Amino acid sequence: MSQAGPTERTLLSVRKEKGTLVAALIDPEDFTVESASQVALKVQELGVSCIFIGGSTIADQAHLDQVVTGIKRDVTIPVVLFPGNITGISPHADAILFSSLLNSTNTYFIIGAQAIGSIQVMKTKLEAIPMGYLVFGEESTTGFVGQVRGIPLDKPSISVMYAMAAHYLGMRSLYLEAGSGSDKIISPEVISAVRKYYPGLLIVGGGVTTPEAASKISKAGADIIVIGNMLQKEGFESKLASIVEAIK
Repeated sequence: MSQAGPTERTLLSVRKEKGTLVAALIDPEDFTVESASQVALKVQELGVSCIFIGGSTIADQAHLDQVVTGIKRDVTIPVVLFPGNITGISPHADAILFSSLLNSTNTYFIIGAQAIGSIQVMKTKLEAIPMGYLVFGEESTTGFVGQVRGIPLDKPSISVMYAMAAHYLGMRSLYLEAGSGSDKIISPEVISAVRKYYPGLLIVGGGVTTPEAASKISKAGADIIVIGNMLQKEGFESKLASIVEAIK
């Protein structure tokens, strides 16, 4: 089994020192190179601990490379790829969440894309962070594109079974996804149930727009809370600042 690389060790170290971290998710499809860099710099100043870059529908790899390069130039926090497909790989990032969409009904998203993408990851010497990816509900773009059988938000036992499988398969991180732009969050009950049985880095995203929601997710056991769609809205800074403050 591969060992944790420097970016993964940094995230674990900062988590141990500061508690639950906030990651900003930037989808290159929604930003110009300049605006992505400006947002990245702002979120770093507000206390965000890492930048995730990715999306479900990335098609322009040249633009992705430019976005990653621009962000890397302007920030010092880790820049980690979170690809929805093989088109989401860039050699300029610090690391990649090498994920398997565990509850997809299409083997391409479970292992097919990973097999194809592994060659590029190896050649570019990207640090790979093995991750299980679980999508909840039925209404997200991620779920539609990834052809998932969404996990019910009120069934912690199903989440635990997948989490234990991810652990036994050697996945050192696990992402619980309520869906991009979702108006629902992963419930504290689900997070705490998964936390009880999953010892790795637990990432939670989707629908987190208030400090109250972030606080509940943090207290339930999340290691990283992901904020995405909010970053596209004017004046996001005050909301994000309150979320970062709420989980200190």
